[in-house]
Amino acid sequence: MKKLRAATFLVLLLAFAARAEEISVAAASDLQFVFPELAAQFQKQTGHTVKLTFGSSGNFFSQIQNGAPFDLFFSADMDYPRRLEAAGLVEPGSLYSYAVGRIVLWVPQNSALDLVPLGMNALLDPSVRKIAIANPRHAPYGRAAVAAMRYFGVYDKVAGKLVLGENISQTAQFVEAGGAEIGVIARSLAVAPVLREKGRYWEIPLDSYPRIEQAAVILKSSTKKKAAAAFLHYLRTAEAGTRMRRYGFTRPEKAAP
Repeated sequence: MKKLRAATFLVLLLAFAARAEEISVAAASDLQFVFPELAAQFQKQTGHTVKLTFGSSGNFFSQIQNGAPFDLFFSADMDYPRRLEAAGLVEPGSLYSYAVGRIVLWVPQNSALDLVPLGMNALLDPSVRKIAIANPRHAPYGRAAVAAMRYFGVYDKVAGKLVLGENISQTAQFVEAGGAEIGVIARSLAVAPVLREKGRYWEIPLDSYPRIEQAAVILKSSTKKKAAAAFLHYLRTAEAGTRMRRYGFTRPEKAAP
């Protein structure tokens, strides 16, 4: 039976390889560490390759409206994909809520700030001159950061200290490079190996900001819809779910506080 399964799997792999395609994916910056892993596994299993471009969801939204040649769009929220769907730019029925993200306060390892007892009050510490967040105009994680600061009553006190990253990845880079003493970043970045050894984080309570439900769509303009649909299908697998959880994401159906 095992030999039969192996032979069947090999036949499937050869069949996929014979018509392998490269799909172009616009992905929110909070996915920059987990998605290369997912894309590599997907390629091993199907032969399809994934060209990843990371950036802010709002910027991708504008680019797609103007005809950017992506096959798939993975947003850091649900709103942008729904607006594209309403505009008729999405393959019908392809809207998929793939994850729920979370935000954290993040500081470099050498910071004197003790985040656990301070929580959001760490933003008020006299040593904090600059606070990095993603630009709330086009980054869902930036809007979540503002909402959390308002919830804890610190936004008006620190608004003048905010420095805005074009996306959540650039926000983390500001803190890492010393351009800000502290930042509000995606948990998926804080737990990634690249940043895990460089900083410490405190998870901001879920009830202090709107739920960051993230959705994907296949674009109607795509000429590789079958391969794009296969990638979405792969994200539904247990293997992909395990990798997403490792980077701090939660399945939508299990993400309620």
